[in-house]
Amino acid sequence: MQQLFSLFKNYTGKSNPDIEPIPSSGSNRRYFRLKKDDFSLIGVAGESREENRAFIELDKHFYRQHLNVPEVVAVSNDEMFYLQEDLGDEILFDAIKAGRATGVFSHEEKELLHKTIALLADFQVKGAQGLNFDVCYPLPELNRRSVNWDLNYFKYSFLKTTGMDFQEDLLENDFDKFTDTLLEDKSNTFMYRDFQSRNVMLVDGNPYFIDFQGGRKGPVYYDVASFLWQAKANFPSELRDELILTYLDSLNKYMDVDESKFLDRLRQFVLFRTLQVLGAYGFRGYFEKKPHFIQSIPFALNNLHELLKDGFDEYPYLSKVLNEMTELKQFTDVKKRELEVRVVSFAYKKGIPNDPSGNGGGYVFDCRAINNPGKFERYNNFTGLDEPVIQFLEEDGEIVEFLDTIYPLVDNHVKRYLDRHFTNLMIAFGCTGGQHRSVYAAQHVAEHIFRKFGVKVVLIHREQNLEQEFKNRN
Repeated sequence: MQQLFSLFKNYTGKSNPDIEPIPSSGSNRRYFRLKKDDFSLIGVAGESREENRAFIELDKHFYRQHLNVPEVVAVSNDEMFYLQEDLGDEILFDAIKAGRATGVFSHEEKELLHKTIALLADFQVKGAQGLNFDVCYPLPELNRRSVNWDLNYFKYSFLKTTGMDFQEDLLENDFDKFTDTLLEDKSNTFMYRDFQSRNVMLVDGNPYFIDFQGGRKGPVYYDVASFLWQAKANFPSELRDELILTYLDSLNKYMDVDESKFLDRLRQFVLFRTLQVLGAYGFRGYFEKKPHFIQSIPFALNNLHELLKDGFDEYPYLSKVLNEMTELKQFTDVKKRELEVRVVSFAYKKGIPNDPSGNGGGYVFDCRAINNPGKFERYNNFTGLDEPVIQFLEEDGEIVEFLDTIYPLVDNHVKRYLDRHFTNLMIAFGCTGGQHRSVYAAQHVAEHIFRKFGVKVVLIHREQNLEQEFKNRN
């Protein structure tokens, strides 16, 4: 780390800064925050001079183009170490955490996403203006060789690890046709390549872009596919459609775009990007033993499964292999291991509900100590879902305090069940008639669990014969 200390001193005039490692999920580069007095910089130690040089040269160009990137301020003579502007710790991936967990994105989360994808078009077009693509690494543009690398990455690092039996020559025939399709468009635009929410920093609510060292000349569709079909993004289709329109509005500032043709071409690149991502997850997860990537595989497979529903008749053998792959037992088993929380309201006089999973785990909470709206005739025809009862309970306040003690208990239980890959948890709320207090409590706890964790929640108001399912849309 002496090289980073030297760079820091030469740039700031300050010696012996505090140094803090910054975790990175997929990169072999190591990141550190160096701080002394009012100075804070990010130090990078790379393993490849060529890759470092690509980032440094691209960053200089983008910075001159007034694009939102961190400024590189110092580089070692051997180009193995450099310092860049510290943009803080907030990344878009974390800022949209609630939406990713539930599939329901708030107004603020949507605004950040729209702002980011609008800036993508600027980055792709303005970033390419006057750029010497020869600085890109490992190739200056998306060409047949780079497409083949990614398709083989999928084949050898993921498909073959499944143990599937397939005819490699037939698969390669479809790979050749697929490559021809991907390379039909020639455009002088910058292809970021790994444009996803983990690589977008937020500075005062404005998106800044990092980790573009793998970029090259290429069609714009790839980055849109990377962003909108990121495995763990969990964007519902309606939101994707909105974001595509925002992107096209921004891109239309620079060129005329046929929306129908764009969507048709985009679909090809969504398939390509998904296969490339599965290859990366296979390599990083199965070979490098990084659990984060293995955990992401089911999300990528869900994207692929949805994509295949409309078919790719132009690649018949590839489609056959992919459809069989998504239905392999090891992947369907992963889906079966997802946690389902069952929340029930009931009347004690009719007995405590049975646990249909057979596990017998969870909680039964007694709501009968809470002030009962049922003792007032005017509430007889209402339940805990109706506004008059809700107003009564919340103004009284006892049920609010009751639930405030329950939320932390339930949260810890759900976390442990997720950590241990348990599949069923039951939480029941009982009161005298199963109509007011228990219904209110069960409804609020079910919504709380789904909002916070995004797991499947089945809510049953037994005495009203009502059932509701909260489930992520993939």
